[in-house]
Amino acid sequence: MKKRGLANCDNNSSRRDFFKKSALGGLGLGLMTNALIEDQVAYASQKVHRSSSPSDLKITDLRIAHIKDAPMRVPLIRIDTNQGISGYGEVRDGGSKRYALFLKSRILGENPCNVEKIFKKIKQFGHHARQGGGVSGVEMALWDLTGKAYGVPVYQLLGGKYRDRIRLYTDTTSSKDPEVYAKRLKKRVEAGFTFLKMDLGIGLIRDVPDALTLPLNFDWQQYWRTKHPFTRVQITEKGLDLMASYVARVREVIGYEVPLAADHFGHIGVNSCIRLGKALEPYQMAWLEDLVPWQYTDKWKEITHAIDVPTLTGEDIYCKEEFIKLVDARAVDMIHPDLATAGGILETKKIGDYAEEHGVAMAMHFAGSPISFMANVHCAASTQNFVALEHHSVEVPWWEELVTGIKKPLNDKGFVNVPDTPGLGVELNLETVKQHLLDGEGLFEPTPEWDEERTNDRLWS
Repeated sequence: MKKRGLANCDNNSSRRDFFKKSALGGLGLGLMTNALIEDQVAYASQKVHRSSSPSDLKITDLRIAHIKDAPMRVPLIRIDTNQGISGYGEVRDGGSKRYALFLKSRILGENPCNVEKIFKKIKQFGHHARQGGGVSGVEMALWDLTGKAYGVPVYQLLGGKYRDRIRLYTDTTSSKDPEVYAKRLKKRVEAGFTFLKMDLGIGLIRDVPDALTLPLNFDWQQYWRTKHPFTRVQITEKGLDLMASYVARVREVIGYEVPLAADHFGHIGVNSCIRLGKALEPYQMAWLEDLVPWQYTDKWKEITHAIDVPTLTGEDIYCKEEFIKLVDARAVDMIHPDLATAGGILETKKIGDYAEEHGVAMAMHFAGSPISFMANVHCAASTQNFVALEHHSVEVPWWEELVTGIKKPLNDKGFVNVPDTPGLGVELNLETVKQHLLDGEGLFEPTPEWDEERTNDRLWS
């Protein structure tokens, strides 16, 4: 007890000495306190990116560089700010650069870190398929900017990551020769890919007598512009056996340990889809993709409940609302958004999260440049029910050279490592971009003609 009292006396004495030495009490203490606060702030913020002031960021420009063959035509987006930071996104392959340029006047002067606010402002100007590319591409660029402003990777802004590596799956060029087709898929496995997809369309059997039933003098050009239920093309029993034989040979060559999905069946009706699905049941398919257009929720449900093979759709759907319909109806076994159509990074994560809450897995469709690829990587890292991300440019030798600032190869034996660098984690290699610009297109040329585009955009009175 005595020692404790002496200790208290010593402490009290020390405190009195401190205040005496503080010179004039309040003034000295104030100076001392300010110094301590400054030290504490300096310590707490020592890892904060100081080259920007996020709350003062403003969008000053939006420009386009349109590249070709990566693997398709892709308008790259660059959004500039008043602090010299730029963010990158892209319009989905095959989409018009005007889908993004139209949005320029609506985002100028906005703080790019207000991503969801801006998205809700421009959401009305997107639509399903390629028309969603402008909004989605701008949204990607906003996240890239926000990550750079705060000095953190995009996945961290989405709530963190579930995984450090993202599994890739590859589509594979078809061949009417089953042996050639099987060897191509075998090469994918030898290259390290752990998830495969093959095209299995009626084009493989189109020239075989009695493989298809269709009207005489059939117009195949019109066929591709006609929705599946209305073509009246049907697969015969002979045709079903032939299509199944392709998968059978592939399985003989690659085995059953690696998942194998299939796509591009052609514009056939629900009955043929069900019969084909049943014919493929013995081969343990990972999924059958886009058998009919995504809009037909009831038809998807009919197919899904009739076959014992997982079904999947979604690459042309814009925003979460239509995905919710498919999930709520239990119409498909898996969903398959394309981030460059679906509304961007956060919207795709919301789609994945909703599906996850209802026990539905998410694969991700992708065909574009490394900019959109990295946007997908961050979204996949932060979404729990993610399965695999498509990679369409495995054979394009210069594809990875479009970006810098990241460890290469991006494709590391069928996986891509999630970067910890700010934003999307990459910068454009402008020299390579220049070499692959669409004919007649410049490199991020000024677009002042889109600065003042104005309409009455309000959707309510």
